[in-house]
Amino acid sequence: MLSRRAFSGLAAGSSALAAAVGGAWPVRSALAVSPGLRDYGKAPEFAGIDKWLNSEPLTMRGLAGKVVLVDFWTYSCINCIRTLPYVVRWYEKYKDQGFVVVGVHSPEFAYEKSTRNVQDAIQRFGIRYPVAQDNGFSTWKAYNNQYWPAFYLADRNGQVMRQHFGEGEYAEMEAAIEALLGRRQPA
Repeated sequence: MLSRRAFSGLAAGSSALAAAVGGAWPVRSALAVSPGLRDYGKAPEFAGIDKWLNSEPLTMRGLAGKVVLVDFWTYSCINCIRTLPYVVRWYEKYKDQGFVVVGVHSPEFAYEKSTRNVQDAIQRFGIRYPVAQDNGFSTWKAYNNQYWPAFYLADRNGQVMRQHFGEGEYAEMEAAIEALLGRRQPA
């Protein structure tokens, strides 16, 4: 089982992000990896969000027709920091193809509740996708989430089709994103 937190704090810049993942992306193609899709049920709505950053408020219902990656993270979690280069890259690569990332920032410590601190982290890590500040853990609870980082990938109909907790499985997640982007929405 994953621990909730491997590390309580790290002030990292983008160069530290590259170093955290070895400075390179996986060599093998995402297309060669099975995406491991299965239906986990309807993605819950975003609930009790204190503040939306990089976006107006969003709803899963309003994102119908998009492939959505919901990423639960907090800015001082080393495991989260190590996943961010991949998430940022996926967003930049697929955003024009109907892909949306929503980072749900769910703080473990009091200092992580500060909107200013979250904004600074968003800038430091080069995050341009929407971030929902979930200080009360309402969305966290709606997803019955227990871990940082946690990923829930929803198809164009709002069904969660892949889940992953912790680091790793980057090629598999990208293959799942590509597979879901290739699906057509039922008429």
